[in-house]
Amino acid sequence: MSGMESAQHRAPIYEALKKYKDKRIVPFDVPGHKQGRGNAILRDFLGAQALAVDVNSMKPLDNLSHPTGVIMEAETLAAQAFGAHSAFFMVGGTTSSVQAMILATCRAGDKLILPRNVHRSVTGALILAGVTPVYVSPGIHPRLGIPQGMDTREVLAAIAAHPEARAVFVNNPTYYGVCSDIRTIARAAHDAGMLLLADEAHGTHLYFGQGLPVSAMAAGADMSAVSVHKTGGSLTQSSLLLAGTAMDPDELRVVINLTQTTSASYLLLASLDIARRNLALEGEKTFAHVLKLADYARQEIHQVGGYYAFSREIADKVWAHDFDRTKLSIHTLDIGLAGVEVYDILRDEYGIQIEFGDIGNILAILSVGDNHYSIERLVSALSEIKRRYEKDKAGMLTHEYIVPTVELTPREAYYARTRTVPLEAGLGRVSAEFVMCYPPGIPVLAPGERITSQVLEYIRYAKSKGSLLTGTQDLSLETIRVVE
Repeated sequence: MSGMESAQHRAPIYEALKKYKDKRIVPFDVPGHKQGRGNAILRDFLGAQALAVDVNSMKPLDNLSHPTGVIMEAETLAAQAFGAHSAFFMVGGTTSSVQAMILATCRAGDKLILPRNVHRSVTGALILAGVTPVYVSPGIHPRLGIPQGMDTREVLAAIAAHPEARAVFVNNPTYYGVCSDIRTIARAAHDAGMLLLADEAHGTHLYFGQGLPVSAMAAGADMSAVSVHKTGGSLTQSSLLLAGTAMDPDELRVVINLTQTTSASYLLLASLDIARRNLALEGEKTFAHVLKLADYARQEIHQVGGYYAFSREIADKVWAHDFDRTKLSIHTLDIGLAGVEVYDILRDEYGIQIEFGDIGNILAILSVGDNHYSIERLVSALSEIKRRYEKDKAGMLTHEYIVPTVELTPREAYYARTRTVPLEAGLGRVSAEFVMCYPPGIPVLAPGERITSQVLEYIRYAKSKGSLLTGTQDLSLETIRVVE
């Protein structure tokens, strides 16, 4: 075993917390629950051990804003495990990682080349940084109606047309599992003097599994935002920001500290530390098992009939260069049900909570904690739903993505003079706020985009099917703020 491999057995933050707990320190610092003694209900609900290590920064435990001890050691191990030059533990979710990438790359007025089917955190970062987006529309799969990846030729054209752009931004993979040709895009960006940024919120496993699409760092990305909590086994809200040699880690830390809390949760930090160790030591075996589960699930679902659990066959090498086979994405329209309807039935009637349902598809996340029993329950429930609820699909919407009509930058629209109008009266106006189904959190409408009849049709349809529409100041979405 090499020195690097043996080092991955360590978990410095976890080890330091255990030492702290064993010393039975008397706390006269925050948090005020004082190791759980001040909140018995919370202690009983979450467990005394968890609250005993829900602590504040101190010398033995280091400080996330300025790490020189165990946090620095843990981040170094994470960088090694993920093949990055540097790594940063993030406790504000991958939203904070995405925002740090863009704030570190772009200044007000700079351009960023990116697909339109990005998470709302990206558009939020454009508002914060005052960045002008140069959108490359994703291809729409003709049967599934889902946004795919970016056609490399269109990315190259955008780079040529906007040589002043600071960076290119890529989803790797999309929520559905689609990957663009990130290697070629990275080379093209670098040849043009641009950086390559990746949203790998759903790609932790790409760094450790075999037979999966290439990870962003291996493909030459300069930074990547990785949701370890989604498929890597850490606690919700914990994330990594990975960086390559082009990024100065000290400068990047300064940018991160603009928005990251100074009261980092050691529960989140320890979970990242332990998850990294598990991934480094057991990741290859773990994700080989996940792939087998996913392929088995697709086989069983196709035997049920009516559903289409799509996989690598949709990778046409243009809009979809590759596909992440761990993603159990299932098309539902052929049984006459919107994905969100199947999503609701699975939860309400079968006690099964999947990741999301949209207009035509559902997504079941498979990762380190799944087994054959859970797959059998899902397949059985889908079979019952088909038998009980199948109907004609006439009149159903078939597409998830609407090509936007961009009139203003997100920042210009967000800070413009606005007024609130009834939703239907917004037709033809420029939106000053987001509208999105959550999850997946990809905007149907973003600030600066014109409200078209197609957008209104989609919103009406999604509401009728039970989608959770978010982003607007009016939680009922009866009204919308538009630019005056």
